[in-house]
Amino acid sequence: MTGDDRPTLPPVRLPSDAELARDALAAPLLARAVELTRWARAGGPAGAGIPVGAGGELLAEQLKQAAAHLGLSGDEEAPALAADAWNFAVDTGLLAVEEFEEAEGAEDSGAGTEAADGLGSDDPVGTAAPEPELGGLTGAQGAPTPAPEEILGLWRGGLETVLADAATPSFEELLDGIEGAVGEDGEIDPNTIDLDALDWNPEEEAEALDSALGNLYLLTATDPAVAAGSMVPLPVLAASMTVPEGMDEPTDDVLEEVSSTMMRLDEQFRMLEPTGLVVHQPVDEALTREDEGEEPYGAAESGAEPDEEDVSRYGMVRLTPLGLYGVRERMREAGLDVPAVGDLAHAGADALLAALPVYSEENAHSEIQGWFAARNADAPCRRCPCPP
Repeated sequence: MTGDDRPTLPPVRLPSDAELARDALAAPLLARAVELTRWARAGGPAGAGIPVGAGGELLAEQLKQAAAHLGLSGDEEAPALAADAWNFAVDTGLLAVEEFEEAEGAEDSGAGTEAADGLGSDDPVGTAAPEPELGGLTGAQGAPTPAPEEILGLWRGGLETVLADAATPSFEELLDGIEGAVGEDGEIDPNTIDLDALDWNPEEEAEALDSALGNLYLLTATDPAVAAGSMVPLPVLAASMTVPEGMDEPTDDVLEEVSSTMMRLDEQFRMLEPTGLVVHQPVDEALTREDEGEEPYGAAESGAEPDEEDVSRYGMVRLTPLGLYGVRERMREAGLDVPAVGDLAHAGADALLAALPVYSEENAHSEIQGWFAARNADAPCRRCPCPP
């Protein structure tokens, strides 16, 4: 795809890097990851690091201590939340993992045990210690505070890992369509699993999630209400991804696909919300227990006008300002032209006038104001020689 062929999306309004960095540090997942890195710095022997299991995961007993340190002891999801935060710290590079030499061979041979609840390991295979270069963020004395750009880069690195996890169905979901894979006792029978029969294409799953985030970005860029913070109903987002263009009356098959897509998005946004990417109101669990004959958009299908409360039961979502930044950066890396308000402050008048037709009225006003402000700031240097 050449530069001229790449689509240009409407401009968006973004906060400053400093504000975005503060939002990133306030996001639950990164905030907990930073806190656990500080805990690791204080809890381990000087320079020795915290013993960890395969992949840098916490040992079972330490996982309980980490959950308690985060104040999650009373939450039944505490071990999973603490494990997610610790893994996020490892994935972002807040924690550096160094494996024991003898552990590498043991890992390859499948040695090592897992805790009974499936979270945490019982056998140490290495150590994890705070990354020195990020010490200013995690309590190292005298270390400089990272710049906003560094914090945003850290957040984006962790986001990519969570996006990959969100696009990967659980093992139970993969086995759901394979007859006999799960016995009456609930145990998995490995002899019945045909890997070729697994209904999962990693690239398609990742592209579907990218499509959902891209549509949310477009809605934020073009709809003033969404840009101001209004939530997008999940059925609307799912329909934008699945209903063919020009189809006035969706078929039963298409409606079923919309329903399936909506429920998958609900699961994915639950995983993504702790990153600070989105604000998400989950689907009302009562809807998933309704009779199979009822689709989760029955009121809209019957022609009745659903009220606001009805719509919200089917799930709602919107990008945060941090999420808008994150999706824009991913689009830029994919080669899309994704302008932001303020990009044209130092452009020529011809470029400004050519770009304004795709701007909303509010964004156009801000872009023009910024353009004139930049001209006025440069005016003294154009009228008289600048001092050496």
